Amino acid sequence: MSGIESLPAGFLFGTSTAAYQIEGAVAEDGRGPSIWDTFTAQPGRIADGSSGAVACDHYHRWPADLELLRRLGAPGYRFSIAWPRVQPDGTGLNARGLDFYDRLVDGLLSAGLQPMATLYHWDLPQRLEDAGGWLRRDTALRFGEYASVVAARLGDRVTHWCPVNEPNVAILQGYAQTGLAPGRGLLFGALPAAHHLLLAHGLAVEALRRGSHGRIGTATNHFPVWPVTASEADRGAAAQLDLFWNRLFADPVLLGRYPHGLLADASPDDLALISQPLDFYGVNYYNPIAVRAPAPGSPLPFEYADITGHPVTGFGWPVVPAALTDLLTGLKARYPALPPLIVTENGCSYPAGLDDTARVDYLDAHLRAVAEAVGRGVDVRGYYCWSLLDNFEWADGYTQRFGLVEVDFETLERTPRRSFTWYAEQVRRHREAHRPPRAKRD
Repeated sequence: MSGIESLPAGFLFGTSTAAYQIEGAVAEDGRGPSIWDTFTAQPGRIADGSSGAVACDHYHRWPADLELLRRLGAPGYRFSIAWPRVQPDGTGLNARGLDFYDRLVDGLLSAGLQPMATLYHWDLPQRLEDAGGWLRRDTALRFGEYASVVAARLGDRVTHWCPVNEPNVAILQGYAQTGLAPGRGLLFGALPAAHHLLLAHGLAVEALRRGSHGRIGTATNHFPVWPVTASEADRGAAAQLDLFWNRLFADPVLLGRYPHGLLADASPDDLALISQPLDFYGVNYYNPIAVRAPAPGSPLPFEYADITGHPVTGFGWPVVPAALTDLLTGLKARYPALPPLIVTENGCSYPAGLDDTARVDYLDAHLRAVAEAVGRGVDVRGYYCWSLLDNFEWADGYTQRFGLVEVDFETLERTPRRSFTWYAEQVRRHREAHRPPRAKRD
């Protein structure tokens, strides 16, 4: 069998999306403004000056997107619930907003699909940001209440939960730096926001355990960090980036403590909440990162560097499938009590077009990298491709295309690419390879 077919029986193939990136309808049925509505309205923030106001119009076209999922045949679908659609100001309940996700979950189940719901994919209600956002502990408490509201409605049917998508990206690029909403630029002043978002994860896990039957995990972005040389200075810079990007967010969840004295004043009660046992640990992976020692006077303890000698995606990201194997095996080595893993995002951007051979090659190589990790003893239970649809790609607007399905953003017509057909075939082949043999007739 090929590497993909050798993935274990029961391995869960899926696709991932996010509310602000595909839903549109930002001012309909009581949805309140989020930090992304505010951020995209600020000149110069988005590469093409666009926003997610319409995006893929999934809010109105979800039955057609459900049919695409049915055709694809991958049984897992990860989507996010827009906090400002459910609680426009971060409190209370907007029933019309929650009704949308109720219909979506029922539709997914009717199609034989397993819903994986993310509670927070970066769309903080603007009212909470105005009050201090993730710098305030109260925002974490509000998130716990929001998780309880959602669990009360959907907890009997959602099969998997990811409380927070990529807390490291949200805080380090949105609070420490300025590339994502809300664009605070606080550098090390963002550390309290990191703790509060991790606390929000813990409070949501607690709420979901009370109100849901589904499996609870994470969707944390991870990348291997490579020093550009073997010098002590470059290796030290790589260790610093690994500390802030990977370990600052994984250690408290998986070990119950922050690394190297960071956030040393965090209370034991908070850390106990953050480190509650999980049913799976979700990993979002795209590429490794290279760094060197910073120039004198740099505000950061590392400096990003190019990775050469590898092909790149349309985003300019290096394509290094072996780094995914290294990442998964490295997580197992670093965290002895690591729960089963699910690759909750992996994918690539390439220019528009239906014959996306480069995307097929990327996905094929990365699925084989997952199979290699499994062969080395890592318990990986699933793989979710980013993304089902071309979408609003945050600060890059509509200039990057990650979809198995091409979206014409003028007409909103959906057209499956070659990668869609290829991925469907891999799912089918894996299912056939693990189908129980038929009993012989006398």
